[in-house]
Amino acid sequence: MDYDELNIDDVFVALETSKEGLAPEDATKRLEKYGTNELEEKQKITPLKVLLNQFGDFIVWILFAAAMISLAIGETINFGVISSIIAFVIILGFIQEYKAEKAMEALKRIVEPTTRVLRNGRRKEILTKDVVPGDVLLLETGDSIPADAKIFDITGLKVDESALTGESGSVEKKEGDMVFAGTQIVHGKCKAMVTSTGMQTKLGQIAGMIQEVEEKTPLQIKITDLSKSLAMLALTACTITFALGILKGAPLGEMLIIALALAVAAVPVGLPFTLTLTLAYGMRKMAKQNALIRKMLGVETLGSTTVICTDKTGTLTKNEMTVEKIYVDETFFDITGVGYEPNGDYSIDGTKIDVTKHENLGLLLKAATLCNNAGFEENVVNIKSRDKWKLIGDPTEISLVVAAAKADIWQDDLENDYQMIEEILFTSERKLMSTVHENYGVGDKCKTVFSKGAPEFLLKKCSFIRKRNGVEELTKDEVARILKTNHKLASSAYRVLGVAHKEMTEPLTPENIEKDLVFLGLIAMIDPAREEAKKAILTCKKAGIKVVMITGDNDATAKAIAQKIGLFDEITDFVNITDEKLKGIVADGVITGSELESLDEEEFESVVEGISIYARMMPQQKVRIVKALQKKGHIVAMTGDGVNDAPALKKADIGIAMGIKGTDVAKESSTMVLQDDNFATIVEAVKQGRAIYSNIEKFTCYLISRNFTEVILIMTGIILLGFDFLPLLALQILFINMFDEIMPAIGLGLDPASDGIMSRKPRDPYEKILKKRNLIIILSIAFAMGMAAFMVFLTNNPTNEIEKARTLTFATIVSMILFIPFAFRSLEESIFKIGFFTNKLLVGGVFGTFLLTLGVMYIPFFRDIFELTPLTAMDWIIPLSVAFAAMIFAEVIKAATKGIK
Repeated sequence: MDYDELNIDDVFVALETSKEGLAPEDATKRLEKYGTNELEEKQKITPLKVLLNQFGDFIVWILFAAAMISLAIGETINFGVISSIIAFVIILGFIQEYKAEKAMEALKRIVEPTTRVLRNGRRKEILTKDVVPGDVLLLETGDSIPADAKIFDITGLKVDESALTGESGSVEKKEGDMVFAGTQIVHGKCKAMVTSTGMQTKLGQIAGMIQEVEEKTPLQIKITDLSKSLAMLALTACTITFALGILKGAPLGEMLIIALALAVAAVPVGLPFTLTLTLAYGMRKMAKQNALIRKMLGVETLGSTTVICTDKTGTLTKNEMTVEKIYVDETFFDITGVGYEPNGDYSIDGTKIDVTKHENLGLLLKAATLCNNAGFEENVVNIKSRDKWKLIGDPTEISLVVAAAKADIWQDDLENDYQMIEEILFTSERKLMSTVHENYGVGDKCKTVFSKGAPEFLLKKCSFIRKRNGVEELTKDEVARILKTNHKLASSAYRVLGVAHKEMTEPLTPENIEKDLVFLGLIAMIDPAREEAKKAILTCKKAGIKVVMITGDNDATAKAIAQKIGLFDEITDFVNITDEKLKGIVADGVITGSELESLDEEEFESVVEGISIYARMMPQQKVRIVKALQKKGHIVAMTGDGVNDAPALKKADIGIAMGIKGTDVAKESSTMVLQDDNFATIVEAVKQGRAIYSNIEKFTCYLISRNFTEVILIMTGIILLGFDFLPLLALQILFINMFDEIMPAIGLGLDPASDGIMSRKPRDPYEKILKKRNLIIILSIAFAMGMAAFMVFLTNNPTNEIEKARTLTFATIVSMILFIPFAFRSLEESIFKIGFFTNKLLVGGVFGTFLLTLGVMYIPFFRDIFELTPLTAMDWIIPLSVAFAAMIFAEVIKAATKGIK
């Protein structure tokens, strides 16, 4: 049915519903009938697709070539073993890739979006996937529209439909218009009746054309390019080895197998999927700690963050607003009770009072409750019997509804008498909200305006003030007194709102609504600082990360909170600044929005690194702060929750959206979503980001050093001893590379963050994994291990006992797995300092791999295939001693190269 052609009353009839929304039982039936409100994914990861991907692996084709050559020259055992290795590589690759893909899919399911609807006339927050045709959506600025719907109640609505139409700019909507799934509300609010969900929406009809393709991150591209470069280097080395063997009279077929085995050994086969696994499980761990990474790029960038720009409310504070003081009639009223608990009393100087005997206090509470978009989930009869109230909406507005309820002034009762007919929305620029209501109480119907907002902004709209004796003209002295009281409250870390009203007699226009208002008083609410914020900020300081608070609150409130959490311990002394205007602005260590507007780019950039607090900021000013910091070479993380924060979130190196209070627009513009809106979670995410990159660096260096050990060993043997005295055979080389390196590498990839990782300076984002120091460590260790293994071969009589000499060489290379991975647990610190057994996965991987190798060496069937001989306990002294010496050498090299970058 084309609902666009129907008027709203016909839509209600067609969908068998009303403006009060569906009953819960009807919603359940419709969910069964229409299915969930989700789009079908075209490009699902299937086991077959993952399996087929494995046949595109470079290593598989090299092994296939080696198997075919073995078969051609009659080496059937080699053919069988290499075929088994091919099967192993494919199965292992399938398991790891499929697990990684499933881990990524699980991440996407961690956050399930919610939508506000009316059910039986009450506000409800439900999972977006449970929205059904006939539901009444409650939509406002920042919401992503979850389904196609028909508008029937509207306030200044503008919608960004670029996701569907491709056209930039917002579209103004009117009552009776359609809104579509996947588009976003950028201004205003509305109620809308859902007409289509899931694949029946316009978005669902074109879903196949708009599904995103996951792009590789710069780090993934670097690792892929590194693997290709190493493969080319390996092929070059193998070509040289092959040529040397032929020149020394080696059989062509056997030399080809050796060369191909060496090619496999030289390429770090475990590198790409160990990287994917490390990133996927790192992101999963971060998600469990309430930091959801939306773009994999965020993982590698987090470790380089030098500045975190954070909101105050809900991030550095608990976002548990509680009204504690109200200032009316030059009198402070204290309110007890915390959060949404119903117990609470009003008092003056400790003496309990009856609110009904204070007319202006009651009027202020009524105004604050009606000029409000928050509300109770249940009707007033049920609410009064609850131990704890459940409300939906912004925490600031919820605190006002709760404060009134404590005085027995109930929102439901007021809304029955006062029907809202007009609303001027709050914006970060205006810092005000106003509503117009028709009063259906005693006497003729009349219109009343209620307004609330930042006191300094609201007072500019007020011409009068209500006092005990009635309404009086608002004088400059009165304004100064009110602002002084406001500053006093703000300095005690209170968020302060002014409240006003008036009877409306003029024509209903935006200019008239907020003109000549009557000021009622101030409401002071507290949002306690998070206890963990202070510790997190101290951690940032140790880690070389600057923390910057950006808030819409005034400078006094911002400073008071900052001092409590250790963000304002010292003010930067701008000794090099000579300009008096600039000196005056930065003297207190705080820049306000108006002060920032007065600075040109050059002036602002000269002080931006010394400022830790920005107050009364507009969202668009966040972009300017980000740009100035980035020009100074900083990697900037920026938090945001509103529609207007989206440009700053996109501009920042890491855009961080709030998961609890964040709008859909902010979340979709971000790199990371904070599930608990907690600053400490950001710091923990930075720590994990550093750990993940460090682990990638460790396993990459480990794998390359191990691979080149075998290349050095074989090339040295051919050059010095010829083909007849190869230190290792092709199958032995393949076994070591295929079975003995991957598990330790995965153990390193999932290594827990070290204690000192947040005591180092942030990593240079342009730093290469194979930087100069790492290359020195890799080549030195590979050369040492290769030559040590060759000396074991050379000193064990290869002329007469070639099989035992090869077995001892094989045992030496394998024994190094017991020690060398631990040396790579930190490229900065000694393994003797960080400990051998703190990474249980690595310990298990190392010993499991070693036991597997022992099985090959001592089980007759496998021993014969790999041409090995059993070693006695005394024989093992040499391999184990050499392997332990290799680890000590690695520690010496790490210490000797500490000064090299």
